[in-house]
Amino acid sequence: MADERVHAYTDDALGEHDAVALAALVRAGEVGPAELAAAAAARAERVDAALAPVAFAAYGRSRGAEGSAKDGSAKGGGAEDAPLYGVPSYLKDNTDLRGMPTGQGSSAYRARPARRSAGFAEQFLGTGLGVLGKTRLPEFGLNASTEFASARPVRNPWRTSHSPGASSGGAAALVASGVVPIAHANDGGGSIRIPAACCGLVGLKPTRGRVVPNAQGRRLPVDLVTDGVLTRSVRDTAAFFAAAERHYRNPALPPLGLVEGPGARRLRIGLVVDSPVAPSDAATRAAVEETAARLEALGHEVTPAVMPFGEEFSRDFVLYWGYIAFLIATTGRLTIDPGFRASRLDGLTTGLRRLFHQEFRRVPGVVGRLRRAEETYAAMFRTHDAVLSPVLAHVTPPIGYLSPNIAFDELIDRLTRYVAITPVNNVTGGPAIALPTGASADGLPVGVHLSAAHGEERVLLELAFALEADRPWRRIQD
Repeated sequence: MADERVHAYTDDALGEHDAVALAALVRAGEVGPAELAAAAAARAERVDAALAPVAFAAYGRSRGAEGSAKDGSAKGGGAEDAPLYGVPSYLKDNTDLRGMPTGQGSSAYRARPARRSAGFAEQFLGTGLGVLGKTRLPEFGLNASTEFASARPVRNPWRTSHSPGASSGGAAALVASGVVPIAHANDGGGSIRIPAACCGLVGLKPTRGRVVPNAQGRRLPVDLVTDGVLTRSVRDTAAFFAAAERHYRNPALPPLGLVEGPGARRLRIGLVVDSPVAPSDAATRAAVEETAARLEALGHEVTPAVMPFGEEFSRDFVLYWGYIAFLIATTGRLTIDPGFRASRLDGLTTGLRRLFHQEFRRVPGVVGRLRRAEETYAAMFRTHDAVLSPVLAHVTPPIGYLSPNIAFDELIDRLTRYVAITPVNNVTGGPAIALPTGASADGLPVGVHLSAAHGEERVLLELAFALEADRPWRRIQD
């Protein structure tokens, strides 16, 4: 297909507003939820041929825009006084919402409508957001690109020849192209932050336990998965987590509340330019170094830091990923669907499962080391308030570079070098945010990564507000 930039912005009810602005218009009676949902449904259909971001559309093509709006907006779960009431959005297709199918990005079974909603889905609806459907992800969220063995890939709105990242690639494509201002994402190895970096978005992975626990992650010996959102503005991310906290607040963590702008404190920020596994490419290095200089100009102290997670950590994480693939393949008929067929799993899932079989004796030691990593992570923040690093080692690759049809050994080597830093926060549970501060020479977004101690999302959001105010993010429509 043609290599192009694709967006859905037009003169409709959504305009160029973010979620906070749209919710304010709804409260003022200037626009209604059905009108916003209709506009979002029309935008989704406009970009579908180029980007393929939607796994399931609740609005349905056959009923037209007005029918779409009524069905989509009816999926909202929040009361009219909920902070984001009336704003249309999507859930990722690995999270159950009663009445909608959950496909997990896999052809190993036939998705059926969920009988009940996941806990986080209820929290998501409680913010006032309406759900128009489900977004696509790679099979079981195991890849860093939203590509499939036989189905068409999700493409990056900034350049359709390239990947939007993963696993929340469909959500990122919808938000970056302007279909909706905010969409659900979750993160088990970087799946909020990677697509944020690839698509020029804001992506906060909260502290483990900040939101309602993810049912899939909670059953594992090391819980990697936490839920959040992808947005185009820092205030939308801050508003979502403040609204989500009204539904559920973990008493073991400091309350977050509504963060509304930069902080006043001078912070100690550690600087990591390269991951311990692979050097950063020129565009990524430039984005990190330029962001460091901007933080210094804003009054913060930035000093070099060492990322204490190297090649052993990376190998351990890959084998633990293999353990997850093994569980999926061997228990799929019981936990997912009686019609589950492991023979239909893609090459990455199958290869990870095979890796587990080859090295399963190492798993107890791997689990022990991964659990101990939390203390190593905490030690970083005894001398730093935040750590600045790349999100990824290089700019998002072309479609095909991370295809599940590539030979497994080559694919896992590419993934390990590309995704070297983000898994640290999943294993340790620490919060991290991806911000779209950079760009490659040919205009692809490049993100930077800020991490903080457990419970310190406020630090990350205040830094994000400061960077956004200092130099607003690039806009795809410009």
